Amino acid sequence: MKLVIQRATSASVSVDGVEISRISKGLLILFGAEKGDREEFADFLAGKIVGLRIFNDADGKMNLSCKDVDGEVLAVSQFTLAGDCAKGRRPGFDRAAPPDVANQLYQRFMDAIAAAGVAVKQGQFGAHMAVSIENDGPVTFILEKR
Repeated sequence: MKLVIQRATSASVSVDGVEISRISKGLLILFGAEKGDREEFADFLAGKIVGLRIFNDADGKMNLSCKDVDGEVLAVSQFTLAGDCAKGRRPGFDRAAPPDVANQLYQRFMDAIAAAGVAVKQGQFGAHMAVSIENDGPVTFILEKR
């Protein structure tokens, strides 16, 4: 499972020109599931996200979590995170989890974040989405669990 985490002052997702989700201060998370990923990976990464101290405190140090700053999470499924560009010129997606499994893990990940007390919004699984972000910093991290 791979996550790209971006600290945001705002972020939104649109499908067919219609905005379906929006957050203000918080995290935009791109979520990718791979073959062999399990529900406990989603739970682990959700817990990590909720407690990850990447927001600035009064002294300008990254010392506060999304929960500490009453931030929101916008989670967007992105199977291309499982892409392999090592050979040739076209990415291979053999490592990507099947859609039904990936969607189940995506939902589990968002449910675990919500259960920890952080508001979570989502993209539309499997849709062609337009994602907008105002990256704060910019601050971007990659988390993986295998």
